[in-house]
Amino acid sequence: METPTVREQLLQHAQTLLMTRGYNGFSYRDLADLVGVKTSSIHYYFPTKEDLALEAVDAYSSEVLSTIRAIDASLAPEKKLERYAKQFGLVLGNGDQICLCGMLAADIESLPENVRQAVQAFFKANESWLAKVLAEGEARGTLRVNGKVESAARALYASFQGSVLASRLFHSKARLEDVVNSVRIG
Repeated sequence: METPTVREQLLQHAQTLLMTRGYNGFSYRDLADLVGVKTSSIHYYFPTKEDLALEAVDAYSSEVLSTIRAIDASLAPEKKLERYAKQFGLVLGNGDQICLCGMLAADIESLPENVRQAVQAFFKANESWLAKVLAEGEARGTLRVNGKVESAARALYASFQGSVLASRLFHSKARLEDVVNSVRIG
Protein backbone atom coordinates (compact mmCIF):
# COMPACT_ATOMS: atom_id res chain seq x y z
CA MET A 1 0.00 0.00 0.00
CA GLU A 2 1.38 3.36 -1.02
CA THR A 3 1.97 6.11 1.50
CA PRO A 4 -0.54 8.91 0.93
CA THR A 5 0.87 12.09 -0.53
CA VAL A 6 0.96 15.25 1.57
CA ARG A 7 -2.06 16.51 -0.34
CA GLU A 8 -3.97 13.27 0.33
CA GLN A 9 -3.02 13.40 4.01
CA LEU A 10 -4.20 16.99 4.25
CA LEU A 11 -7.52 16.07 2.66
CA GLN A 12 -8.01 13.01 4.88
CA HIS A 13 -7.24 14.95 8.06
CA ALA A 14 -9.41 17.85 6.92
CA GLN A 15 -12.34 15.46 6.45
CA THR A 16 -11.86 14.08 9.95
CA LEU A 17 -11.59 17.56 11.45
CA LEU A 18 -14.71 18.66 9.59
CA MET A 19 -16.57 15.59 10.89
CA THR A 20 -15.45 16.09 14.49
CA ARG A 21 -15.20 19.88 14.84
CA GLY A 22 -17.05 21.45 11.92
CA TYR A 23 -15.92 24.15 9.49
CA ASN A 24 -15.15 26.74 12.13
CA GLY A 25 -13.60 24.33 14.63
CA PHE A 26 -10.15 23.96 13.12
CA SER A 27 -7.43 25.99 11.48
CA TYR A 28 -4.64 25.37 9.03
CA ARG A 29 -2.34 25.27 12.10
CA ASP A 30 -4.30 22.26 13.44
CA LEU A 31 -4.01 20.56 10.06
CA ALA A 32 -0.30 21.39 9.75
CA ASP A 33 0.36 19.82 13.16
CA LEU A 34 -1.46 16.62 12.19
CA VAL A 35 0.36 16.20 8.89
CA GLY A 36 3.72 17.54 10.04
CA VAL A 37 4.03 20.37 7.53
CA LYS A 38 4.11 24.16 7.66
CA THR A 39 0.89 26.06 7.10
CA SER A 40 2.43 27.57 3.97
CA SER A 41 2.59 24.06 2.53
CA ILE A 42 -1.16 23.71 3.02
CA HIS A 43 -1.73 26.96 1.14
CA TYR A 44 0.26 25.52 -1.75
CA TYR A 45 -2.32 22.73 -2.14
CA PHE A 46 -5.39 24.58 -0.87
CA PRO A 47 -4.99 28.36 -1.13
CA THR A 48 -8.05 28.97 1.05
CA LYS A 49 -10.01 27.05 3.63
CA GLU A 50 -12.92 27.29 1.19
CA ASP A 51 -10.88 25.37 -1.41
CA LEU A 52 -10.02 22.73 1.17
CA ALA A 53 -13.61 22.39 2.41
CA LEU A 54 -15.03 22.16 -1.10
CA GLU A 55 -12.60 19.43 -2.09
CA ALA A 56 -13.23 17.60 1.18
CA VAL A 57 -16.99 17.70 0.55
CA ASP A 58 -16.58 16.60 -3.06
CA ALA A 59 -14.32 13.67 -2.12
CA TYR A 60 -16.55 12.61 0.77
CA SER A 61 -19.69 12.97 -1.31
CA SER A 62 -18.22 10.95 -4.17
CA GLU A 63 -17.17 8.14 -1.85
CA VAL A 64 -20.45 7.96 0.09
CA LEU A 65 -22.68 8.24 -2.95
CA SER A 66 -20.68 5.57 -4.79
CA THR A 67 -21.16 3.26 -1.83
CA ILE A 68 -24.90 3.94 -1.74
CA ARG A 69 -25.30 3.44 -5.48
CA ALA A 70 -23.41 0.16 -5.16
CA ILE A 71 -26.09 -1.29 -2.89
CA ASP A 72 -27.46 -4.27 -4.78
CA ALA A 73 -30.53 -3.12 -6.72
CA SER A 74 -32.06 -6.62 -6.48
CA LEU A 75 -32.29 -6.45 -2.69
CA ALA A 76 -35.65 -5.91 -1.04
CA PRO A 77 -36.23 -2.24 -0.14
CA GLU A 78 -36.03 -2.89 3.60
CA LYS A 79 -32.64 -4.60 3.08
CA LYS A 80 -31.46 -1.59 1.09
CA LEU A 81 -32.39 0.62 4.04
CA GLU A 82 -30.44 -1.66 6.38
CA ARG A 83 -27.36 -1.35 4.17
CA TYR A 84 -27.87 2.41 4.04
CA ALA A 85 -28.03 2.52 7.84
CA LYS A 86 -24.80 0.51 8.03
CA GLN A 87 -23.19 3.16 5.82
CA PHE A 88 -24.25 5.81 8.32
CA GLY A 89 -22.88 3.59 11.09
CA LEU A 90 -19.48 3.62 9.42
CA VAL A 91 -19.55 7.41 9.46
CA LEU A 92 -19.55 7.37 13.26
CA GLY A 93 -16.08 5.84 13.35
CA ASN A 94 -15.15 5.55 17.02
CA GLY A 95 -18.29 7.44 17.94
CA ASP A 96 -16.69 10.86 17.83
CA GLN A 97 -17.70 12.06 14.38
CA ILE A 98 -20.79 12.54 12.26
CA CYS A 99 -21.53 12.82 8.57
CA LEU A 100 -19.25 15.47 7.09
CA CYS A 101 -22.12 17.12 5.23
CA GLY A 102 -24.38 16.87 8.27
CA MET A 103 -21.76 18.66 10.35
CA LEU A 104 -21.34 21.32 7.69
CA ALA A 105 -25.10 21.80 7.49
CA ALA A 106 -24.92 22.97 11.11
CA ASP A 107 -22.39 25.60 10.00
CA ILE A 108 -24.39 26.58 6.92
CA GLU A 109 -24.57 30.31 7.65
CA SER A 110 -20.79 30.62 7.81
CA LEU A 111 -20.02 28.45 4.77
CA PRO A 112 -18.94 29.87 1.43
CA GLU A 113 -21.69 29.61 -1.19
CA ASN A 114 -19.98 26.91 -3.28
CA VAL A 115 -19.49 24.70 -0.21
CA ARG A 116 -23.12 25.29 0.79
CA GLN A 117 -24.24 24.17 -2.68
CA ALA A 118 -22.08 21.05 -2.50
CA VAL A 119 -23.60 20.14 0.88
CA GLN A 120 -27.11 20.71 -0.48
CA ALA A 121 -26.34 18.51 -3.49
CA PHE A 122 -25.21 15.73 -1.14
CA PHE A 123 -28.44 15.97 0.83
CA LYS A 124 -30.55 15.98 -2.34
CA ALA A 125 -28.74 12.93 -3.77
CA ASN A 126 -29.38 10.97 -0.58
CA GLU A 127 -33.02 12.05 -0.48
CA SER A 128 -33.50 11.05 -4.12
CA TRP A 129 -32.04 7.59 -3.52
CA LEU A 130 -34.20 7.13 -0.44
CA ALA A 131 -37.32 8.23 -2.35
CA LYS A 132 -36.73 5.48 -4.91
CA VAL A 133 -36.31 2.87 -2.17
CA LEU A 134 -39.41 4.07 -0.32
CA ALA A 135 -41.48 4.05 -3.51
CA GLU A 136 -40.36 0.49 -4.23
CA GLY A 137 -41.11 -0.60 -0.68
CA GLU A 138 -44.51 1.03 -0.73
CA ALA A 139 -45.35 -0.69 -4.02
CA ARG A 140 -44.30 -4.06 -2.55
CA GLY A 141 -46.15 -3.40 0.68
CA THR A 142 -43.02 -3.79 2.83
CA LEU A 143 -42.55 -0.12 3.75
CA ARG A 144 -45.12 2.46 4.70
CA VAL A 145 -45.06 6.06 3.59
CA ASN A 146 -47.34 8.79 4.86
CA GLY A 147 -47.92 11.41 2.19
CA LYS A 148 -45.65 11.95 -0.78
CA VAL A 149 -42.62 9.71 -1.18
CA GLU A 150 -40.34 12.73 -1.68
CA SER A 151 -41.47 14.28 1.60
CA ALA A 152 -41.07 10.97 3.39
CA ALA A 153 -37.55 10.62 1.94
CA ARG A 154 -36.59 14.08 3.23
CA ALA A 155 -37.98 13.21 6.66
CA LEU A 156 -36.19 9.86 6.66
CA TYR A 157 -32.90 11.45 5.65
CA ALA A 158 -33.31 14.02 8.39
CA SER A 159 -33.90 11.12 10.78
CA PHE A 160 -30.68 9.44 9.65
CA GLN A 161 -28.73 12.67 10.11
CA GLY A 162 -30.31 13.19 13.51
CA SER A 163 -29.58 9.60 14.48
CA VAL A 164 -25.83 10.07 13.98
CA LEU A 165 -25.97 13.14 16.20
CA ALA A 166 -27.83 11.20 18.87
CA SER A 167 -25.55 8.18 18.41
CA ARG A 168 -22.55 10.40 18.99
CA LEU A 169 -24.20 11.97 22.03
CA PHE A 170 -25.22 8.65 23.61
CA HIS A 171 -22.34 6.54 22.23
CA SER A 172 -24.82 4.06 20.76
CA LYS A 173 -25.37 3.05 17.15
CA ALA A 174 -28.78 1.68 18.16
CA ARG A 175 -30.21 5.08 17.24
CA LEU A 176 -29.62 4.18 13.58
CA GLU A 177 -31.52 0.92 13.92
CA ASP A 178 -34.45 2.86 15.37
CA VAL A 179 -34.68 4.88 12.15
CA VAL A 180 -34.82 1.81 9.90
CA ASN A 181 -37.29 0.03 12.15
CA SER A 182 -39.60 3.05 12.14
CA VAL A 183 -40.39 2.63 8.42
CA ARG A 184 -40.74 -1.14 8.31
CA ILE A 185 -44.09 -2.87 8.24
CA GLY A 186 -44.49 -5.52 10.96
